[in-house]
Amino acid sequence: MATWLIDAAHSTIEFKIKYLLISTVTGVFTKFDAKLESENDDFNGAKISFSAEVNSINTNNAERDEHLKSEDFFSATTFPRITFRSLSFHKIGGTHYKLIGEMTIRNYLKVIELDVDYGGKVTDSRGNTRAGFEIIGKISRRAYGLLWDAVTETGGIMVGDEVKLFLSVQMVKML
Repeated sequence: MATWLIDAAHSTIEFKIKYLLISTVTGVFTKFDAKLESENDDFNGAKISFSAEVNSINTNNAERDEHLKSEDFFSATTFPRITFRSLSFHKIGGTHYKLIGEMTIRNYLKVIELDVDYGGKVTDSRGNTRAGFEIIGKISRRAYGLLWDAVTETGGIMVGDEVKLFLSVQMVKML
């Protein structure tokens, strides 16, 4: 069994959500870790775990970031981490995989499906084996207890429900 750990310096954990339903706000988590365990060179059937520190959220707006960390949204003091644990990781053709797992936010555990594109493996200049993955998916924020919303003066919704996930991940094989 090979163990792979995320290279956070070469990985991005990003999300997008509609604001006023006419534009998109983008954010990232800057502190996270992940582990992949695989018995196969092509990663089919791998076991994957991931977590992100809620307090590392960054939307390029300090006031909004503090609001997202508050009880209205993530409640970072009570629930400091977002976690994911795979249930299955299966090749569906070519470089495409389907990742199914349990995501927990604010103590709400939901099964989600993510689409994965495997970018391949290389050996870097220091002899480390690296593997790259692009992961996309979407979740409902309300399903995880992120219920805060406001109505605009014209009766519109301030924050959308659908959160799009975009992860660009580089894993390093442990010796």
